[in-house]
Amino acid sequence: MNRFKNKVALITGGRSGIGKAVAYHLRNEGVRVFTAQRGKDEEFEGIKTDLADPSGPEKAVLEVIARAGQLDILVNSAGIMQEVSVEKMSLEEWQKTLNLNLTAPFLTIRAALPFLRKSRGSIVNIGSIEGIGANPKHSAYCASKAGLHGLTRAVAVDHGYEGIRCNAVAPGWIDTELNSNLINSKADPSKYKSQLNEIHPISRTGKPEDVAALVVFLASDDAGFITGQVYPVDGGRMARLSSPQPEDI
Repeated sequence: MNRFKNKVALITGGRSGIGKAVAYHLRNEGVRVFTAQRGKDEEFEGIKTDLADPSGPEKAVLEVIARAGQLDILVNSAGIMQEVSVEKMSLEEWQKTLNLNLTAPFLTIRAALPFLRKSRGSIVNIGSIEGIGANPKHSAYCASKAGLHGLTRAVAVDHGYEGIRCNAVAPGWIDTELNSNLINSKADPSKYKSQLNEIHPISRTGKPEDVAALVVFLASDDAGFITGQVYPVDGGRMARLSSPQPEDI
């Protein structure tokens, strides 16, 4: 495929998980890929910046422009999740999650808009099915992802006339290092993994590549008439209603 000839992408949090899978997919299709995060990236053109710092997102965007002269694709993938109930969550914990998961994408998009306007570029935000539903003790994470979905629609509406498209994907349970560590922390990891598989109609959890494939499509001209949308990538999990299962199927 040659959908991305002479294109440049910036992926926040592109050194690991879903962001890394997106970076590989885009590079395989000829995109010059920059990643932005606090640490070094040995595999792509990394930009060291603290995205939770208000100056960090703009720093990343301007460095891409300084080094590549253009920006065609922006993928907001960096994020964190804390397991704390509403009652026990401190304001500091709340703000930490909102800063990285919602404010940083806003600031990155804002800084990137003048350059995406020139390239008639595309933005893809990594939301979550927890912006649609909720797991226990994920109040700040859920709020941040619901906000990111709303921001996605707002950007699409405000800047569509300039040729800028903005969409989001909403992953379900994806086999990232973070989730693998959670499984391994359980008393019976094998049983827990089996239970996870069972709540998905497709009978398995997702891989970062499952999400990356959709992100790459949405970033491409093949999706030229798609904007302002949020696409679950969850193996059917949100489609299944909870009900007692018959003993004989």
